[in-house]
Amino acid sequence: MASSEHNPSGMAGGMPPESGELPSELPILALRNVVVFPSVVLPIHVSRDKSVAAIESVISGRRLIGLLTQRDKDVDEPSASDLYEVGTIGLILRVLKLPEGGARILIQGLSRYRVTKWLAEDPYFKAAVQALPEENIDTLEAQAMMRNVNEQFKQYVQIGKNQPTEILVAANNIGEAGKLADLIAANIQVTDEQRQEVLEIIPPLKRLEKVNELMAREIQLLSMSSKIQHQVQEEVSKSQREYFLREQMKAIQRELGESDPKEAEQREYDEKISKAKMPEDVEAKAREELQRLERMHPESAEAGVIRTYLDTLCALPWAIESPDEVSIERARRILDEDHYGLEEIKQRLLEFLGVHKIRGSVKGPILCLVGPPGVGKTSLGKSVARAMGREFIRMSMGGVRDEAEVRGHRRTYVGAMPGRIIQGIRTSGTRNPVFMLDEIDKLSHDAMRGDPSSALLEALDPEQNFSFSDHYLEVSFDLSKVLFIATANMLDTIPPALRDRMEVIRLAGYTELEKVKIVQRFILPRQLENHGLAKAAVKISPTMIREITLRYTREAGMRNCEREIAKICRKVALKIAEGDLKSVNINTPAVLKEYLGTPRFDFDEAQREDAVGVVTGMVWTSVGGDILVIEAAFMPGKGQLILTGQLGDVMQESCKAALTYCRANSEMLGIDPELIQKHDIHLHFPAGSIPKDGPSAGITVATALVSLLTGKKVTSKVAMTGEITLKGRVLPIGGLKEKLLGAKRAGLRKVIVPAANKKEIDDIPDDIKRGMTVIYVDHLDEVLPHVFPAQRGSKPAARKATRAKRAAQRPRQPAASPKPRTQKPRRK
Repeated sequence: MASSEHNPSGMAGGMPPESGELPSELPILALRNVVVFPSVVLPIHVSRDKSVAAIESVISGRRLIGLLTQRDKDVDEPSASDLYEVGTIGLILRVLKLPEGGARILIQGLSRYRVTKWLAEDPYFKAAVQALPEENIDTLEAQAMMRNVNEQFKQYVQIGKNQPTEILVAANNIGEAGKLADLIAANIQVTDEQRQEVLEIIPPLKRLEKVNELMAREIQLLSMSSKIQHQVQEEVSKSQREYFLREQMKAIQRELGESDPKEAEQREYDEKISKAKMPEDVEAKAREELQRLERMHPESAEAGVIRTYLDTLCALPWAIESPDEVSIERARRILDEDHYGLEEIKQRLLEFLGVHKIRGSVKGPILCLVGPPGVGKTSLGKSVARAMGREFIRMSMGGVRDEAEVRGHRRTYVGAMPGRIIQGIRTSGTRNPVFMLDEIDKLSHDAMRGDPSSALLEALDPEQNFSFSDHYLEVSFDLSKVLFIATANMLDTIPPALRDRMEVIRLAGYTELEKVKIVQRFILPRQLENHGLAKAAVKISPTMIREITLRYTREAGMRNCEREIAKICRKVALKIAEGDLKSVNINTPAVLKEYLGTPRFDFDEAQREDAVGVVTGMVWTSVGGDILVIEAAFMPGKGQLILTGQLGDVMQESCKAALTYCRANSEMLGIDPELIQKHDIHLHFPAGSIPKDGPSAGITVATALVSLLTGKKVTSKVAMTGEITLKGRVLPIGGLKEKLLGAKRAGLRKVIVPAANKKEIDDIPDDIKRGMTVIYVDHLDEVLPHVFPAQRGSKPAARKATRAKRAAQRPRQPAASPKPRTQKPRRK
């Protein structure tokens, strides 16, 4: 390595007499972090073996050596391609070998040169060179430019702090433009790349112009730096001046008998702490922070942090409670006023309030209202708060992914604040509000910010939340008086530990009758008021309300329905404002279409023709019940099963189980085994962009396969749901109410469900069951007679149902027994 120790500050008088003509071949010394200009003398430290060898090869001769700068200073062992092509021929004036190895040399630049050919790289660099002679120009333009550059350089030296003033004398004594450019380029603070660019410019005037440009930029940077430093100094002086003035003000106030602002602040905080009625440990912490504040300068940053902390502690309702006004009759009246239907949910809430009235506390399970969007989960929480006479706080959990959102930030962070639970308690002003954790199933987490659902475990556990710890407070806060109510659309995304701390209350979708009543009692009056319309301005018949809920919306809740009602009100308001009408009565589909346009949904689409391999199933989604048509087809192949429609693992396994049952009982079902072996079967579940999962489509898939492989048409008047086993048994499913509601909305009046779900029928409202025929089955053999019209009432079907019961008692009996085969001809 070869590098310079300091910037050059002098010029040599010229070429030494012993140098003579320059050689055509020279050893090359690779330099790092330095560019040597002609006529400049500077010391260089040499440590590379190649560099030491190059110096030793010339030290006994004329001492001339080529100097080239590395392109990349981070390269420890450069090759020839790593060096620039233009450099300076140097004369070694002095060599000092160092004990630890390497050498220190004093070198003088003589003239520029260009490498024409590399001759060797070992043991040192050697190249053929071509001298680049200096051109001496003495014109008026050159003199004017030299004078301008000298003035700029003088300004640069005056502003800068690292340049000796002797350098100005050397610059003024130079009469050649090229040498002046080289001197200044070697002594101003620019990069090695910029110095190399100056070195490679041969014409003196162009070189001087480049140096002038670099120096102008450096003068601008130095001026800006000086200005910034001056501003900082002024700020420091201003702060010192303010400090002295404050001290004088304090002395004047003491002379006048006035109180010190700092002492007044201490007394104010002391009174706040006493009035807050904090627990003993919290009050001790507050007074400890107050003592720290007394010892601090009032304008320090830490003092501001302590003031914010004390304000938060004093503002929390440590002992303030809302008096409970629990009246069961009043609560029932409020729930009925705010919500129509939901009788089971209302009854459970009244039971909860009844226990609270007797016991006098709410210690117990946290309620979690689970149901589709728009069914009134959040408004139920508001009604509970109104019935109890408590403050209501809603905290939306959707998208919360930082644990600090729940527990707060530690005070060591800039801008720290308490968690949202403590902030909600502070906003409510009482220690016993109704606190709603809305959309708790939408919580998320990442590896960097922790898991907020885990932080909620302490807050929602009745055995722990009496001492909830917030990171910002650093003391415990009692949440046992808070009534927490959570809401969710589904339970699958809620962690098991958090779900275990809550009592789940399910809210199903509204029936058609309930939707009509809700529109009449709540939605229509509210929208009339919102749009400034009189009560008689818009009238909608119950039949047309039902038409809106069926053909213009498709949801379990009421949000889209309310949007459609609002749309009608807007158009009526426009016509009234224009003077076209005073009121409207929507009692026919034609009038409804005028305001809402063409219906978007057709719930009679399920009433299609019978088809082979097409079966209607019932499904449950996060927005309520619906129907799903499953299609089956086959083509020549090798007996593979193809599944499409974005199916989950459980549903795929259910499809495989249904196919296995059909293959194992092919003779009994009238299926040709070779048909399965020599064909690929494709099962498609429409709406492929929507993920689907669950085992309840088992008998639907099995029915579609039997229809496909036997060529029998399936009636389109029946929908079904149920999980299937390898033995053909039908297992219970969930969401029966929602599925029945979805089938009824789709125009289906006959459904097949597992017999194990019969016990749930009594809990389903009568207006859902009215007009529907529910068939309960234990085995797939009981399903087929109801979906294949030609088999209805056949005796073999009844006998197969008996066999299914026996098979359930003997699970190890083979599916294709000799007895069913003997009945095959009679079945046909």
